[in-house]
Amino acid sequence: MNILYLLVGVSLCAALFFLGLFIWAVKSGQYEDIYSPSVRILFDDEDNSDSKQSELKEEQKEENKL
Repeated sequence: MNILYLLVGVSLCAALFFLGLFIWAVKSGQYEDIYSPSVRILFDDEDNSDSKQSELKEEQKEENKL
């Protein structure tokens, strides 16, 4: 019977800990923008993709030199 008291106490402490983490995340703005991340992948950044491709080509050239 004593183990039940221990398990209830530990589970309450864990629940309060996770509740505190959730409240901290909400207050710090983790859940403010829920729409943009889901549609961000649909839009292509052509400027960024060109620069990334040129960087990859330069890295490949440097690796071939070694």
